[in-house]
Amino acid sequence: MLLVRHGQSEFNAAFTLTRVDPGIPDPELTPVGRRQAEEAAGHLVGKGLRRIVASPYTRAIQTAQLIAGRLSLPISIDARVRERAAFHCDIGTPAAALARRFPDLDFAGLGDPWWHDHLALGRAETEDELALRAADFRADMAALADWRDVAVVTHWGFVRALTGRQAQNAEIIFHDPSA
Repeated sequence: MLLVRHGQSEFNAAFTLTRVDPGIPDPELTPVGRRQAEEAAGHLVGKGLRRIVASPYTRAIQTAQLIAGRLSLPISIDARVRERAAFHCDIGTPAAALARRFPDLDFAGLGDPWWHDHLALGRAETEDELALRAADFRADMAALADWRDVAVVTHWGFVRALTGRQAQNAEIIFHDPSA
């Protein structure tokens, strides 16, 4: 499968400058992030992709939509590929609000909250929790015959949990879930 980190978000732009959480829940892509997603889509042309799995965070959905639009691919939402919850940007949008905003996508399988509610719980999602979530997704993907034909639009922490790599915005990384 091809892992695609979302394009630059409003959070990424602010955090890169200050290294301080700017307090933006579920941020959107910036214009730079949209260009990055469009460039990623160009790199994915001709790769034989048949579908996209995306995180429910807005920045990932927007990235997936730009890719899907270029490649004419369906998008499914899977909360397991969400970011590790540690900052305000990791506060998600409720499923009903996502469904209103993105009416062409199916959010019926999401609970509320579908994200690790680190503010309510008083703690960030642990590395062990993230590793278990990544292992669960990896195992499910490895069992599918079409895993080579899937792009997964996800986040820095999830890519790191699956691969050990620190992906840049809109970076594309091949990952064999059966390895």
